[in-house]
Amino acid sequence: MPISRPRAKQRAVLGSTDSAGAAVTVNLAAIAANYRSLRQRVGERVTLSAVVKANAYGLGMAHVAPALAKVGCSLFFVATLDEGSALRQTLRGSRIAVLEGLLPGSAPAFIRAKLIPVLNELSQLAAWRKAARGGKTPPAILHLDTGMSRLGLSQRDLARLVADRDLLRGVTLAAIMSHLACADEPAHPKNPAQLAALHAALALLPPAPASLASSSGIFLGPEYHLDIARPGAALYGINPIPGKSNPMKSVVSLQAKILQVRDVDTGETVGYGATHRMNRPSRVATIGVGYADGWLRSASDRGSAGIAGKRVPVVGRISMDLMTLDVTGIDPRIARPGATVDLLDETYGIDDAADAAKTIGYELMTLLGRRYRRRYRGGTR
Repeated sequence: MPISRPRAKQRAVLGSTDSAGAAVTVNLAAIAANYRSLRQRVGERVTLSAVVKANAYGLGMAHVAPALAKVGCSLFFVATLDEGSALRQTLRGSRIAVLEGLLPGSAPAFIRAKLIPVLNELSQLAAWRKAARGGKTPPAILHLDTGMSRLGLSQRDLARLVADRDLLRGVTLAAIMSHLACADEPAHPKNPAQLAALHAALALLPPAPASLASSSGIFLGPEYHLDIARPGAALYGINPIPGKSNPMKSVVSLQAKILQVRDVDTGETVGYGATHRMNRPSRVATIGVGYADGWLRSASDRGSAGIAGKRVPVVGRISMDLMTLDVTGIDPRIARPGATVDLLDETYGIDDAADAAKTIGYELMTLLGRRYRRRYRGGTR
């Protein structure tokens, strides 16, 4: 459900004297609320972790992770060793797992930073055992490939592991995990097949907490929750059940300043390639956001923005730093240089913008550019 927030407060984010051409506002209270909502869905028996890789999907890991920790999250997943090391500086006591696992020679860095490697192949398992120097290793997560054909132990590696239990000798398993390939398609037969494959593997391995569901997987049902759930996108307001009403709160808003407004006559073209030709006398506003800011070129002549409570279309190609909007129907006293338009808000969210760009919310959110001024609102109690 969207967050209700007064329009005046939104427009105050980017004032007329602000030097930034555009501003992203991240609602930390909404992220916390989304975590609580998912916690209620999976129940108290399940450990609800948080995936904060890619700088918390572009929203700022240093701000997002502490907000999640305050509402009870104690296990975080990142993608790389560098991300894990950076998060360790922010969260001293939390468990942090690194999905890409051990690169050659990286085991000592994992141990120093007290990071949990996700072991994706037998060579990583061997390197982790060796790093313990004959003693008991710090915790690790064993990743099994149950049908993604990406990271994780293959069926052949699993068979070797089952045949030679010494390969796991001394290894402390924090969890055994796999990853669903089609969780956003509830009726896809691969979902129950992967669940069955994981259960079959668990029966052959030493006891350990099991994990399969990420954001969309949580909504497949309790049988997919297992012991640890790993939401990411849903925490940040991306719809985990495409095609249905989004159960998550909106997290991100994005405003941009109008740089110039001009009259464009019938028959004149707008932007690179002269791809958009006006069919009536029009007013066109240029704003300082382009594909260098993560507003994809594929949204040219497809996307829209909000101003004065109305949607106005993108016209012409989106360029590196700029895009143009048809503001013909907007009062010139409102659509003027220095005024702001809403590219993302509670009525037009990241999934809507991604659809216009022919992509997914995950991609668009992680691309939100560094040139935006960033504001964080709504701390947790």
